[in-house]
Amino acid sequence: MLRIQDLVKIYPGPVAALKGVSLEIPEGLFGLLGPNGAGKSTLMNILSGLLEPTGGSVTLDGVDIVKDPRAVWARLGYLPQDFGFYPSLSGAQMLDFLLRLKGVDAPQGRKALVAELLERVNLADAAKRKVRTYSGGMRQRLGIAQAIAGNPRLVIVDEPTAGLDPEERQRFYRILAELGRDRIVLLSTHIVEDIATLCPRFAVIRGGRCVTSGGTSDARKRLDGRVFEGIVQPDELERIRAAHRVTQAVLVEGSLFRTRVQGEPGSQPAGFVSVPPTLEDVYFGVMDESRAADAARASVPAFATATVA
Repeated sequence: MLRIQDLVKIYPGPVAALKGVSLEIPEGLFGLLGPNGAGKSTLMNILSGLLEPTGGSVTLDGVDIVKDPRAVWARLGYLPQDFGFYPSLSGAQMLDFLLRLKGVDAPQGRKALVAELLERVNLADAAKRKVRTYSGGMRQRLGIAQAIAGNPRLVIVDEPTAGLDPEERQRFYRILAELGRDRIVLLSTHIVEDIATLCPRFAVIRGGRCVTSGGTSDARKRLDGRVFEGIVQPDELERIRAAHRVTQAVLVEGSLFRTRVQGEPGSQPAGFVSVPPTLEDVYFGVMDESRAADAARASVPAFATATVA
């Protein structure tokens, strides 16, 4: 179990990147969703022992990794969003170099371990090719190979499918699903499809706060019968926005909008039909609620929350 309790990070300025985040992350795949600038990367850096929080605690299987970052380094596999490779090395040479840096070896020798890891991520046939010839997906698979070396208890992957084509994304999904069978895999992304495909549990971070967490299936079920979709003209969209809670409006055929609204049964605009809720519906709904809560807080005068001595 990875337990995060009241985590705060304040940068000089001051800028509060995390504002009391608390999460319990069990074994398996766990998704962390949020827009750019939400605080996800700050959280990843704290969990990996690269950044010290301003306050709060993080424990991995009961061990405090804030007080002792080395406790997590030996049990961590980390694939950051931007992973640098030496383009002139082959895939096997690059992986061998990374294993040396991590201090990872195996009874059968590092060469055999490199071959085993490359086979596991489906890069055995490209082991001798220069890294500069690798596609984006192949580089990500090479990155995950170094991340799982040493059989880590916790694997963190940050925006792993950004820029991948659909085929490479599906291949990467299969690798991550396999990893989640016997360890904690934390997937940080702004791509909702990644979480919907892989993760039975998730959390959404916005503005440094955790605005929701729980099971992905349960979150969708809570919206059953409350999501409606219709195709509307551009001039109709603003009218619908004024009267309904619009969570998505996607341009189709260059001039129409496929529009989704959330509300009570029977409250939908004319012509809209009930549709099965998706995790995107959950995400957009939560973000909408969070923005409304921020606006409400901002509208309260400072003196209204002051206490009288």
